[in-house]
Amino acid sequence: MFKILEKQSQSVVSAALILAAASLVSRFLGLLRDRLLAANFGAGDTLDVYYAAFQIPDLAFNLLVVGALSAGFIPIFAGFWQKGADKKEAWRFVNSLFNIILLALILFGALFIIFAPQVMKLIVPGFEGEKFRQTVFLARIMFLSPVFLGASTVFGGVLQGTKRFFVIALTSVLYNLGIIFGIIFLVPRFGILGLALGVAGGAFVHMAIQIPSMRSLGFRYRATIDWGNHGLRRLSKLMIPRILTLGVSQINFLAITVIASTLAAGSLAIFNFAYNIWNFPLGILAASFAMAAFPNLAENAAAKNWRQYSRVFSATFRQIIFLIIPASALFLVLRAQIVRVVLGAGKFDWQDTVLTLETLQFLTLGLFAEGLNLLVARSFFALEDTKTPFFLGAASSVFRIFGALFFSAKMGVAGLAFGYALGGIIYFILLLAFLSRRVDLRIKEISLSAAKIVPASLAGGITAFFSLRIFDGFLNTGTLVGIFTQGFLAGIAGIIIYLAICYLLRSPELNDILQGFKKKIPAGSAVADKELIQPMEEGK
Repeated sequence: MFKILEKQSQSVVSAALILAAASLVSRFLGLLRDRLLAANFGAGDTLDVYYAAFQIPDLAFNLLVVGALSAGFIPIFAGFWQKGADKKEAWRFVNSLFNIILLALILFGALFIIFAPQVMKLIVPGFEGEKFRQTVFLARIMFLSPVFLGASTVFGGVLQGTKRFFVIALTSVLYNLGIIFGIIFLVPRFGILGLALGVAGGAFVHMAIQIPSMRSLGFRYRATIDWGNHGLRRLSKLMIPRILTLGVSQINFLAITVIASTLAAGSLAIFNFAYNIWNFPLGILAASFAMAAFPNLAENAAAKNWRQYSRVFSATFRQIIFLIIPASALFLVLRAQIVRVVLGAGKFDWQDTVLTLETLQFLTLGLFAEGLNLLVARSFFALEDTKTPFFLGAASSVFRIFGALFFSAKMGVAGLAFGYALGGIIYFILLLAFLSRRVDLRIKEISLSAAKIVPASLAGGITAFFSLRIFDGFLNTGTLVGIFTQGFLAGIAGIIIYLAICYLLRSPELNDILQGFKKKIPAGSAVADKELIQPMEEGK
C-alpha cells in the first residue's frame, strides 16, 4: 500500500517534475481554499481573526524549525547516512534534533498559551472586545500546527536526503486539503473554531503521511538527546545567520498585521487574499528558476569559476524576467477578472473585490523585484555570504514598514501593499548593487534582453486590455463562466502578442525555454541555456 510513497527518485529531472507538479496542485488548492474562505466569511472581522491568529505559530515554526533545518540539515544527514551500513549515527542525529525541536516548540507553545493575551495585544493593537478574544482563542489552538509541522519538517529532510520525493510532494497538498475539509465540514458545526481545527488537522496529516516511509528507512523514535553529537554542533553554527534572515522576513509580516489591525475591518483578510494571488506566479515562475540555478552557482563559486558563475546568473536572471515581467503586465490588466474568478463568491461582495484588486495592483508593481530577489539572494548564499542579504534585508524592512505606515494612512489597505512593494524594489536594488561589486553580472547582456522583453510585455498588456473590451461586448461577465472566459481569452491574446514580438526580436530566452521543453529538461533549470552546457573547468 505504501510502496509508491517509499519509491526513490532516480534522477534530478524526475524529482523536479514530481515537486513541480505537486507545487502546482498545492497552489491551486490554496486558491480554492481562499475562495471557500471568501465565500463563507467575506472580507471582515472573522477572517481578520483567522489570519492574525496565524502570526505567532508561524513565527515559532519559521524561526525554530525552518531556520534550523534549512541551514544545513540535509547535507549533514546525508554525510551520516553514507557512513556505515547500520545508520546508527544518522538516526542518533535525527532523534536528537527531533527532540530538541519538539521540546523548543512545546516550551514556546506553553509560554504563548499562558501569555497569549499580552502577546496578541502587541500583534493586533487595533482589535478589541470579542474580536480580540476570538483571536487569542484561535491562536492558542493553532499552536498545535507548528508542533506537527516541526516533526513533519524533520521527516521531510530525511526523505529528501534519501531521494523519497513523492511523499514530500504530497504533504503540502494534504495540508491544504485539511484546511478545505475544515471549511466545508467543520465550520458549519463549530464556526470559526472549525477553521483552527482544519489547520491543525492538515498539519497532522502533513506529518502522518511521512511516518510509513520513515519506518521503512529504519527510523525508530528514541526519547534521547545526544548533546555532544557532531552533527548538532555543525548545524548550530550554520543556523544563526539563517534564523536572523528569516526573522527579518517575519518582522515584515508582523508589522503588516499590526498596521492592518488598526485599519477598517477586513483589511488584514484583503491583504492576505491579494498576497496569496500575487504569490502564485512568484512561486511557479521565479522560485523554480532560482532554486534550479543555486547548485550551479554554488559549484562554480566553490571552483572559483567566475566566468561560468556569471553565465549562470545572467541566464537565470534573463529567464526570470522573460516570464515575470509579462506576468506582471497581465496581472495589472486582468486584476479584476483574476480576483472575481478566484474569490468572487458568496459573502465576498463587490466592495471586497475592489479593495482586493487595488491591493493586488500595488503588490504587482513589485512582482519583478521579488522574483529576482529570490535569485540574487541565493547568489550571495552561493558565495557563502549570508550576512549581506541579512543586513540589506533589515535595511529594506525599515522602508517596507515605514512605507506601509505612511501609505496606509492615506490609502488604507492598498497603501500596505504599496509600501511592501517599494521595500521589495529597494531590497532588489541594494542586492544587485552589492553583488555587482563582487562578480561580473553581465549587465550589458541582461540589458539587451530587457530591452526586448519590456516593450513586448507592454504590447501584450495593451492587447489584453483592448481584448477585454472586445469580449465584454458578447460575454455575460456577471457570471463566473463569463468573467473567466473574458479574462482567459484576453490573457491568451496578450501572451500570443508577447511571444510573437519576442520571436521577431529573436529573444534568446524564448529559444532557451523551447529547447528546455524539447530536451525534457525543466525550463527552470539554468542548464537549458546552451552556453551553460560546458565543462565546469572552463574559464579557470
